[in-house]
Amino acid sequence: MFGPAERWVAGRYLRPTREHGFVSVITIFALTGIALGVGTLIVVLAVMNGFRAELLDRVLGLNGHVTVQAGPEGIRDFDEIVRRLQAVPDVRAVTPFIEGQAMATASGVASGALVRGMTSAALAERDYLVANLRAADLEAFDAGEGVLIGVRMARRMGLFVGDPITLIAPDGPATPFGTMPRVVGFEVAGIFDVGMFEYDNAVIFMPLRAAQTYFDLDGRVNAIDVFVADPERVRESRGLIQAAVGPRGWVTTWEEVNAQFFNALQVERNVMFLILTLIILVAAFNIITGLTMLVRSKGRDIAILRTMGATRGAIMRIFFLAGMTIGTLGTAIGFALGLAFAANIDAIRRFLERLTGAELWAAEIRFLSQLPARIEVVDVASVVAMALVLSFLATLVPSWRAARLDPVEALRRE
Repeated sequence: MFGPAERWVAGRYLRPTREHGFVSVITIFALTGIALGVGTLIVVLAVMNGFRAELLDRVLGLNGHVTVQAGPEGIRDFDEIVRRLQAVPDVRAVTPFIEGQAMATASGVASGALVRGMTSAALAERDYLVANLRAADLEAFDAGEGVLIGVRMARRMGLFVGDPITLIAPDGPATPFGTMPRVVGFEVAGIFDVGMFEYDNAVIFMPLRAAQTYFDLDGRVNAIDVFVADPERVRESRGLIQAAVGPRGWVTTWEEVNAQFFNALQVERNVMFLILTLIILVAAFNIITGLTMLVRSKGRDIAILRTMGATRGAIMRIFFLAGMTIGTLGTAIGFALGLAFAANIDAIRRFLERLTGAELWAAEIRFLSQLPARIEVVDVASVVAMALVLSFLATLVPSWRAARLDPVEALRRE
């Protein structure tokens, strides 16, 4: 498509010269703008994808895809409902449990806690939780004497495996003096670190029988977790699960529980894509400006080339090649920098925190203890294609104007 002479002339025009230094500066700005835009967009999309994927994996690794919730009286014959749920197509596992609020105290420190009571077999199905148990005495948990707490709660209270912790529930037995809180001591049977601030800081796992006694739900549960084969298609199974449960409970999916949060993530991702695309668009306008000035400064050269037999198509290809070289080189640099930065972003974050002494990623605000990044091939390809298309379009008008330049008029102006 491009002849050797056209490539040589285009390369010569891209090299900086003393008499046309300002054009070279604009060219450098355009190349830098495209590189920064492409690289930044790749990094931002990778972080947004990583944040959503990590949060989704951890939410689904610790909670059911569908949750059946009952009232304060709980579900007495929950075994029958479990059997009906297991017969629903696409249902992979069913886990009855108890959920309630309590206050945890130890070492003079008190904190609110969300207590979840379940069997050790149901706990073992939470692969993500079991894989992140730092220390555990599961025999004490199976015996009903121990509980599992998060690593942040353990740090705040100075607790280790085997230490005592006291749980206080407000709805205790009624006495002539009013309702007395229920106070029960347990042993710390294990400490987990799942990397989510809310879980590591405030969730306590308790054996099911101990939870039934503690919350006065003998032989009952107040919630059932249902795991389906494909959590992304959970809406298709929701109606069948509700039919199996009947009027005994309310069915909610993980999408409904986290809809506001994940929708906010998607909106933020789209807005960031739009904003950062403007950087590439501004760089494309710099290509237009640089090529337009280059055409004006090379009017005599264009006239000489035309008188030597160069066609309008050849002139257009020369300037088109010059503009596309800027766009392609800037896109390639941004592509390489973006992938390198995204692949090592958490290490870069830790380095900057050590260097500046400032906390750049607060886990209590962003839910995750690490800065995640997930590079999607489709996203990277979209960014690269968009940058190349904008660069292609930016070169058309200046190249067309160069091809339309009248050699007689150009030489007369000289």
